[in-house]
Amino acid sequence: MYSFLCSKKFYFTFLSLFFSAGLFAQTGTIKGSVKTSDGRPAEFVTIGLAGATKGTTVNQKGNYQLKNISPGNYTLTASFIGLITQKKEVELKAGETVTVDFVLSENNEQLQEVVVKGAKTNKFANKKSELVARMPLANLENPQVYSVVTRELLQEQVATNISQATGNITGAAPNNYPAGGFAITSRGFITGINARNGMETVASRSGLDIGNIERIEVLKGPSGTLFGANISSFGGVVNVVTKRPYDTFGGAASYTLGSYGLNRISADVNTPLNSERTALVRINTAVNRQNSFLTSGHNNTVLIAPSLSYQVSDHLKLSADLEYFNTDQTRIMYTRVTPASGITGADQIPLAYNKSLYLDDANALTSSNKLFLEGKYRISDNWTATTLFSFVSENVKQSYQYYPTWISPTKVARNVVLYGPMFNNYTNFQENVNGEFKTGAIKHKVLIGLSYRYYNGNFYSTSTPANRFIDTVDVSKTPNPVAVGKAKVDGYFLKYGTLAPFGVSDQFTTSAYATDVISLNERLFAMLSLRFDHYRYKGYTSPSVSSPYTQNSVAPKLGLVYQLMKDQVSLFGNYMSGFQNIAPAQQPDGTLFVLKPIFANQTEGGVKTEAFEKKVNLTLSYYYTNIANATRTDSKGFTFQDGRQVSKGVDAELIANPLPGLNILMGYAYNNNKILKTTNPALEGNMAATAPARIANWWASYRFRQALKNVGIGFGGNYVSRAFLTADNTYSLPHYTILNAAVFYDQPKWRFDFKVNNITKQRYWDLAGSAQPLANIAANLTIKF
Repeated sequence: MYSFLCSKKFYFTFLSLFFSAGLFAQTGTIKGSVKTSDGRPAEFVTIGLAGATKGTTVNQKGNYQLKNISPGNYTLTASFIGLITQKKEVELKAGETVTVDFVLSENNEQLQEVVVKGAKTNKFANKKSELVARMPLANLENPQVYSVVTRELLQEQVATNISQATGNITGAAPNNYPAGGFAITSRGFITGINARNGMETVASRSGLDIGNIERIEVLKGPSGTLFGANISSFGGVVNVVTKRPYDTFGGAASYTLGSYGLNRISADVNTPLNSERTALVRINTAVNRQNSFLTSGHNNTVLIAPSLSYQVSDHLKLSADLEYFNTDQTRIMYTRVTPASGITGADQIPLAYNKSLYLDDANALTSSNKLFLEGKYRISDNWTATTLFSFVSENVKQSYQYYPTWISPTKVARNVVLYGPMFNNYTNFQENVNGEFKTGAIKHKVLIGLSYRYYNGNFYSTSTPANRFIDTVDVSKTPNPVAVGKAKVDGYFLKYGTLAPFGVSDQFTTSAYATDVISLNERLFAMLSLRFDHYRYKGYTSPSVSSPYTQNSVAPKLGLVYQLMKDQVSLFGNYMSGFQNIAPAQQPDGTLFVLKPIFANQTEGGVKTEAFEKKVNLTLSYYYTNIANATRTDSKGFTFQDGRQVSKGVDAELIANPLPGLNILMGYAYNNNKILKTTNPALEGNMAATAPARIANWWASYRFRQALKNVGIGFGGNYVSRAFLTADNTYSLPHYTILNAAVFYDQPKWRFDFKVNNITKQRYWDLAGSAQPLANIAANLTIKF
């Protein structure tokens, strides 16, 4: 900790915050009162600045105050759902306090009626997005199923990592990579977090911090048509939407203290850079320190994420996002078993649940640097052109990865592989044109896009022969074995290890895609989409371990929506596809078998609702995903492309507001993902690896309105049924149910949260077979400005 506090990164983080905070002296204040037409205080009315996110609510005495407002001319609004919005023009100078009073058109009785209705608005149900379909398309017009995790939900749950955040996604179960990344299982397939504001990102080895996340959008099913093979898996797409600048000064600073030495400091500072408020900047930072719940281990990270925007003219807006993320952590143990061990499940490992076999000085040091540029040009009222560029670099200085193998019922052989140095660079360019037009009475929303992707990577690894281990421990004789540290591992590598370079890899992808959403009438919508993808792989250049090849893919997407009740209930159906590029196979007879991309095709149908003034948001669907051209080899070593796998199931999600102040989120997914034809006939009929049949999540929160005003409580949990670590179905991961609870006190200027995770101390393992923390707590204090 001391070395970190003395580092340049620490000072850069907090000097950035200090510089931004210095702008306080250049601001002013707007205050006043809001009353009903009969002279009563108009509590709960929202006071805001038009076109900005800065705002506050009227207190019990009918007063409000907006501090730290940059000088300028503003339109001040007084509003509430169901009320007539009032507006007043205000001129504010530096250091000045301006008083602006409002008198509503409604009396106190009318105000109380709309307050009761407004309290039912669900902050968890905002599915409005332009990224899910790469165009502005309402949920009830979209034939695809998707889930959204909002910032408000993450705040209520005191989420400090991505695993906790994704626990709110219907049908998702966590999967922590031994290499350091994170993914979820969706519809029976591993799905990485590969999209950031719709562009490719990476977290496979460096991970990611949630400090800059505004919301998480998860598209269900193969989505290769709009997102290609690199962002989409056969299970869907996980898209992280980041925080963007707004045109007033504001922000928050938070401190979280918790179990296992959790100390987390985060800050979010936003300010205009000029008096016209056309140049804006927002900086999000987070410093996280936490030990593992195991006997050794740690996870220390630093995030710095500035975002800038500049409104050049009424037609052109430029944006730039940067992100630096640094990690120092110990990797999870990737436990393996041999048939001789007789161990068939994670709960049968004859070792203390929280015992680590390795010291945390054999660690991983990684960093990622990300740059995203966007230029949006409004051609006309109906046409927009968006140019996007991104560069993402993931660097691994060193990554000690642990592979303990149980070779008998009581003996474990310890091994380590050292990865690094390693780098992965991803460069992406996109041009999207969105437009709306009519052909007769038929309306069209169209997207025409082009994209180019270049990947370049290189890495080294140090390992030992497969039959040689660092040591072997008999836990029946040594029930608490001494953990292996870096000194012993390095000495072992020096004596037996081999440094293996994997050379430089280059990949190029050029794509064209188009979508037309046709409004046949005000209730009937059809979606027609198509993608052409040209992939070129140059192979490893040093040493040469793979040959170059090219592949072309055509991926269609079709959808149909009929609104039984306009803007309330929709029936939908879709046909979607996704693909994975695959290299040619050298046959035993010397011939080269040129393979086609592996395709997954999905058919799906269901119903969506946003009924009762959007207080009941329901999505229910059945899907069938078929992979009919997977590769397999026969007993003579010949490769064929007729392997088959089918994933089918049901997704159900409910977001509701049955009572004022009560918000409910519930999700349930059933999935049957089976291998039907593959290389090993013994696997046919087995469940796919890491694909639990049943997954459920739920969270309910209630905010009191009278005696305990500003106090809220929340309760929820997750259930994941039994799964198998591998496709042979010989090593199981037990089912589990975890329960969590939270309480919060929220004021306009500060907020306090307290959360208990895993109340029942459930022992459970994620889908990588890694043991997860027992009962733990987190307390958070947020200061708003």
